[in-house]
Amino acid sequence: MPISLYDLSVPTFLQTVRAVGKFLDRAARHCAEEGTDPDDFVNARLCDDMAPFHFQIEAAWHHSVWGVEALRTGAFNPPALLGAVPFADLQAMISNAETALEAFIPDEVNGWSGKELNIELHRPLDQNDAWTPWEPRTLAFTAETFLLSFSMPNFHFHAVTAYDILRSRGVPIGKRDYEGWLRTRSS
Repeated sequence: MPISLYDLSVPTFLQTVRAVGKFLDRAARHCAEEGTDPDDFVNARLCDDMAPFHFQIEAAWHHSVWGVEALRTGAFNPPALLGAVPFADLQAMISNAETALEAFIPDEVNGWSGKELNIELHRPLDQNDAWTPWEPRTLAFTAETFLLSFSMPNFHFHAVTAYDILRSRGVPIGKRDYEGWLRTRSS
């Protein structure tokens, strides 16, 4: 049986978005237990040349919600990056992502199957969170190839990097915390 565009995208994003929300909650509880401030995670990085924690959360939000929204509109247009915001705002961002993803209607998403998208990439962030100019380029996708080769890889990269930052800072989370609720035949 073929998998629908909706089943490929929305539940897959939701599984990990919900897991991110739970490990953010676990990080906040850990800080409360240890007497530390979860805002100390906001600018944490794995390496000096990688984007900070807050960017990882924003990018996961953008690539999930606006990844699916791009299927509808034909353009990947997430909102502007907020930058370093309080940890509680990052938690709210992920909660809002879950709500937005839950609002997508299966028949509507499935109707976007095969749709062509031309995504224009402008410029990446450098290690200091400054825009680095480069020649814009346009990438031609179908709805499916956009999800599978652009949005989902970016989403998972940023979600797992956020997980790794928390784990490297002593938050007691493990692989199952990242996996979230598995969608088995019986669930």
